[in-house]
Amino acid sequence: MTLSAFDLFSIGIGPSSSHTVGPMRASRMFVDELRASAGLAAVHRLHVRLLGSLGATGTGHGTPGAVLAGLEGHRPETVDPALVAAKTEAGGVLLGGEFPLYAGAVVIDLCPGDRLPRHPNALEYSAHGIGGQLLLRRTYYSVGGGFVERDGEVSGSDLPVPLEFRTAFELLARCREHGISISEVMWRNECSRREPQEVRRDLLAIWAAMSQSIERGFRTAGALPGGLRTKRRAPILYKQLSSRGPEAARSTDWLAAAAMAVNEENAAGGRVVTAPTNGAAGIVPAVLYWALLHLEPAEHDDAVVRFLLCAAGIAVLFKKGASVSGAEVGCQGEVGSACAMAAGAVTETFGGTPAQVENAAEIGIEHNLGLTCDPIAGLVQIPCIERNAVAAVKAVTASRIALYGDGTHRVFLDHAIATMRQTGLDMHSKYKETSTGGLAVNVPDC
Repeated sequence: MTLSAFDLFSIGIGPSSSHTVGPMRASRMFVDELRASAGLAAVHRLHVRLLGSLGATGTGHGTPGAVLAGLEGHRPETVDPALVAAKTEAGGVLLGGEFPLYAGAVVIDLCPGDRLPRHPNALEYSAHGIGGQLLLRRTYYSVGGGFVERDGEVSGSDLPVPLEFRTAFELLARCREHGISISEVMWRNECSRREPQEVRRDLLAIWAAMSQSIERGFRTAGALPGGLRTKRRAPILYKQLSSRGPEAARSTDWLAAAAMAVNEENAAGGRVVTAPTNGAAGIVPAVLYWALLHLEPAEHDDAVVRFLLCAAGIAVLFKKGASVSGAEVGCQGEVGSACAMAAGAVTETFGGTPAQVENAAEIGIEHNLGLTCDPIAGLVQIPCIERNAVAAVKAVTASRIALYGDGTHRVFLDHAIATMRQTGLDMHSKYKETSTGGLAVNVPDC
């Protein structure tokens, strides 16, 4: 099955789709299973173990608060970010929003040394009754982009679509067969699942959430939470660019400003859209924001729909062919895939053929291969915020190179995605979201 754009772009909260959005969803899944089996009223104690990468950087990524919020029934799409930030085990939870478990009844253990073979982001839940008897035990995997897998089940839609594809080769074949663009392939698939007006409305809502995160980032000053005292720089860039007059209106400097605005919001635990993850959430919005500066306002809505659908089509290839999880393949899977998505989408926006779109996406990932995930203090701040800014500029550069050509090139996107997957498998675990290698250990965190 081909994933939906709404699987790949989902509204949530920072600072991490794997460590915040996914665990919140996993908690809701556990509560739903518990309600259907033993019943919530029978629960006297809950124990949650955060394994591997979740245990290593869970505190810096806000995972315990997200777990607790999910146990109370909150959703990433609608939860108040301030509520999640304030959640601690000491406060207990209102299980499923119905039954109180008081202080000490919920225990969350960080277990970075325990790694399961299926995926490094694992959560183990167990619920016990008043006599200590085990009521339910489940293991979930937060596999990147907010996706959660449970007991062999994969998150996402399993509905058939008319234009199925798993690889770039197959995607371009669909385009040739029907004489259509990549965004049109995704549009036809989406419209086979729901009404066209709903697809358009919800894609515009995704962009509204993205653009709101940019605007909040432009206007919110101060230091980010977490102890590094990282200063927000997007408001300074915004002020400087805005003061330069009309000649700066379409400057590529806006790419860096917009990307940093989103990722500073993400680092603060604010509301952002996974694209395809939170750690890389600034790249696609920044490039779309910049592209719209070059279009007439009457063209904006159509351009947004096409851009997001094209970007989602490219994201499908990464989800199917490799991974978008930093804990699994390093930051090449997050920033690298987002750079490819943005490069391809902006190429189609400015008239590129499907072959040129594929070429731009390939350039975008090829020049992010080997990128490690080594956040200082486990916070999605350094190097993550600047990394999004650089990748947004790189995406536009990749697009320009592709648009100068005719789509013919030596390295195909499928080859680059396979290389990313193999590179991720070969990469040492200390460079994959554990904060035990790279910048995380060579730069003081205070």
